[in-house]
Amino acid sequence: MLFKPSMEGTHVLDPDTLSVDKKSSTKIEGCGLGTRALYFNSFFIDRRYYAEWQDIERVWKRVAMSKGGFSGKGMFGSMAYLVVHLRNGKEFQCNFKYEQNVDILLSQIERSHPEIPTHSVKEEQAKKREELEEKKKYKKDLSKTAQETIQSLRKYEDDLKQKPAIYEHLSAAAKQKRTLAGISVTYKILAWVIFSIAIAAMALGVVLIANHHGTAAIYFVIFGIAFLFTVMATGVLPTRKRNNKTAEAEWQAALKDSDNYIRHLKGFPLPAQYAHPIVLERMVRAIRMGRAETADEAFEIVKDDLKKLNNTVQVSQQEYDEVVAVKPMFLVMDYE
Repeated sequence: MLFKPSMEGTHVLDPDTLSVDKKSSTKIEGCGLGTRALYFNSFFIDRRYYAEWQDIERVWKRVAMSKGGFSGKGMFGSMAYLVVHLRNGKEFQCNFKYEQNVDILLSQIERSHPEIPTHSVKEEQAKKREELEEKKKYKKDLSKTAQETIQSLRKYEDDLKQKPAIYEHLSAAAKQKRTLAGISVTYKILAWVIFSIAIAAMALGVVLIANHHGTAAIYFVIFGIAFLFTVMATGVLPTRKRNNKTAEAEWQAALKDSDNYIRHLKGFPLPAQYAHPIVLERMVRAIRMGRAETADEAFEIVKDDLKKLNNTVQVSQQEYDEVVAVKPMFLVMDYE
């Protein structure tokens, strides 16, 4: 290995095992899910550290925004981190460029290592309180129609969870498409201006160095590189793999996969673009609260609730996580 990961737990993998496990690990941005260990990044180096699964006490997502807040503008560009807490007391915060990748990673950890909690202690306590408060809103005596609808929705929810890659792809593609479409033209122009200045500064620095102008020339190159990396890190400028055209192609591919899967689920109550377990779960909650009886009624309520969530609304962490996962799909389709 060119860069050998540093062990941060109490169990050490022998060099050969470590090399094979890291190489075969599922890479998600700067982290990797291996058979033997979780590999996580430093600020600059991918998979810089590792800890065997038995050394990990819990992992969770941290979002750089106001606690429990939801912003109709910021939710698609928030700074997300993976927090890894080890049994020896060490804690690492791993930066991610795209929040959906943290969700995907946590989802995979939850499936492959259910013994590891994927929420912070504070989040778990808050979640229990929210569940208790929510149960108080549930209607005790539901009609036969409502009960049958809930049973049906639960079945479809289980069906979707059999193929998590499909709905995770759908959610991620919607976020990507929404994010790129929402970038202001002003920001793009500003980014191009900074990019051009950075290139010009680097070119000038190289010319000055070639003409033996010494220290000042080096500063031009350094500042040019710094500005270049800064503007690239913002994600405002399109790249070969990240632009409106590729985002649309990715969204269409996700829609096709979703449609191909749900067409085999007789009577599935949602269009392919909204085939996500969270949508079905929110429909179930609407029925249990007595706000609807049929799937169609519940779906309309879910859409209306999501429309009302904007930058003036404060929500719980659970609500935030749900909204981040599914609202982009509704926004991309304009709730149709």
